[in-house]
Amino acid sequence: MFYHTQQEAAKNGFVTEQMREAARYEGIDVKLLMDMVACGSAVIPANKNHKSLIPRAIGEKLKTKINVNLGISKDSSSQSEELEKAHLAAKLGADAIMDLSTSGDTRIFRKQLAQTSTAILGSVPIYDALVFFKKPLKDITQKEWLAVAQMHAQDGIDFLTIHAGLNRQAAQRFKNSKNRLTNIVSRGGSLIFAWMEMTGLENPFFEYFDELLEICREYDVTLSLGDACRPGSTHDASDACQIEELITLGELTKRAWEKDVQVIVEGPGHVPLNQIEANMKIQKTLCHGAPFYVLGPLVTDIAPGYDHITSAIGGAIAAWHGAAFLCYVTPAEHLRLPNIEDMKEGIIASRIAAHAADIAKGIPNAAQWDNQMSKARQRVDWECMFNLAIDPEKARRYREESKPEREDTCSMCGEFCSMRNMNKILNGESVDINII
Repeated sequence: MFYHTQQEAAKNGFVTEQMREAARYEGIDVKLLMDMVACGSAVIPANKNHKSLIPRAIGEKLKTKINVNLGISKDSSSQSEELEKAHLAAKLGADAIMDLSTSGDTRIFRKQLAQTSTAILGSVPIYDALVFFKKPLKDITQKEWLAVAQMHAQDGIDFLTIHAGLNRQAAQRFKNSKNRLTNIVSRGGSLIFAWMEMTGLENPFFEYFDELLEICREYDVTLSLGDACRPGSTHDASDACQIEELITLGELTKRAWEKDVQVIVEGPGHVPLNQIEANMKIQKTLCHGAPFYVLGPLVTDIAPGYDHITSAIGGAIAAWHGAAFLCYVTPAEHLRLPNIEDMKEGIIASRIAAHAADIAKGIPNAAQWDNQMSKARQRVDWECMFNLAIDPEKARRYREESKPEREDTCSMCGEFCSMRNMNKILNGESVDINII
């Protein structure tokens, strides 16, 4: 029997090949994953036109997944460089790649990604409308916004970020509040807000949400409900604008599920440590357990150049308390376009956060990797340690740069190495330390 979407198949008890592959990767029974997809607590973004995809599932009870942002722009117009980044990102362990292109022939680049990338692909059609139609923001029509979303679906994008929750009522609440330090920091959200202000019309993705769902259903595109009112500073976290939009996104989630369209809900942003757990609980309640996709969250605003660290701290806590999908942040965040080295730093930081959360969540076999590393350290087995490292290249380079005198120690502890000395004494050997 033919099913339009993964969720429709799951609701009817049919196991797809994408479910089988994703379940194998998770190490869980495929029927368990099918039940998660059926009720909406997990998604398998898998556009019918993305032929090179290796399917992965996203959900709270699954391995925490990470996303990498890239794309061509006026300041970085080389499609070949961005494709190189995309392939490197997948090699470094990114589960998903979002194309945020804002310049040039974005469709050619998008199709190249869909033809070659094994990672899940996402995009934000709002950005592309300005590039594709080549006219002022206020002149783009409601139907043209939807047409761009349909084009991205046709091109093989697995999940579309759509800022449907910022309707005119929410926009008015934002204008009335006057409490925010950083206003609306979502790029897509700010564009929709500006368009509504200039035209006096309702957000087309909210007004024509049913038409949007038909597009998603036709290509089995997962809808990533964008958080236009996410906080852009720790001061603005958990305010009325953010929560009101989340209520709307929860209502839209139920409407999407009625059409068998899979849903991810996007979240903050910048959030103080003490508010992260509450944010995750509120989202799970208001959005009925749909997978939560968070940008960071960044736990402090004073670390430009180190925001991959502020993001990883928040991401680990968020994933521990329910977030399913982390969007990476690079050291270049708030400063400039990330280069390949920035991207690598961001991916590694996000993967560390995801893995730390998986250990805390009790994901099957998550701690096994750490246990293997601990055993290698106990044996002082450097090659095994390098092979197990999340970044083998950096670990090996640090070891080689230190030029230690002995193979069984490092330049940090030398002959005082506890691993070396415990191994010796437990093997009945003497421990001799030459401090001269």
